[in-house]
Amino acid sequence: MNAFKNALGTKPQFGLWQALANPYSAEICAGSGFDFLVFDGEHAPNTVPLVLQQLQAVAPYPVEPMVRLADSSHTLVKHYLDIGARTLLVPMIETLDQARAVVAATRYPPYGTRGVGAGLARVSRWNRIPDYLHHAEKEICLLLQVESRAGLALIEDIAALDGVHGIFVGPADLAADMGHLGNAGHPDVVTAVADAIERIVAAGSAAGVMALVRDQIDHYRRAGASFLAVATDVAILARGAEAAIRAMQD
Repeated sequence: MNAFKNALGTKPQFGLWQALANPYSAEICAGSGFDFLVFDGEHAPNTVPLVLQQLQAVAPYPVEPMVRLADSSHTLVKHYLDIGARTLLVPMIETLDQARAVVAATRYPPYGTRGVGAGLARVSRWNRIPDYLHHAEKEICLLLQVESRAGLALIEDIAALDGVHGIFVGPADLAADMGHLGNAGHPDVVTAVADAIERIVAAGSAAGVMALVRDQIDHYRRAGASFLAVATDVAILARGAEAAIRAMQD
């Protein structure tokens, strides 16, 4: 059962971004109490085999592994589903055609275009899960990432698509698109993100966002965000290491 999917929109769920691309650190984070971990295939040095190792490392823990793809490639959707990722985050969705194509890639014919090869794959436990092909869709959670003004203009239509379970607003790229590169905390960006979250929720979908500053986290929660990535493994390591040496220098 995909507990993360079942709880979408009903309670706050908090996530930890995974960019170290390492199964050992992923397992450490898996036991920390977060609801979900985001394995980043867009900006971290992850590959399909590396993500597989991390999925295996966190499997014993009560946390949902979410995989962010590098792009909306049909091939990547197929690969990550077949290795057992059931919650996917697909970046840079700007058109309805893009969104429809990603939904189709998660579904077997006649309802979609997903290749039928689960018997060779971890997702079906190599054909040990009875009738996997006919109930696969129930476990899959598809989240689309909207992070541009073009995407925001269509956000209600994207959110309403059958097979889309939530919309994740990306403040960093949206800030760049709005002329505030590197400043996701700019008031105009924060306002645009909060407005997008409210529109997603009003359209009947679940809204998510990355926010690493407490006042922004609280602001987006009040706007209706119900799944939030609130920390990154690399920042925890980097800032923790810096704090440790500063403590010795004081």
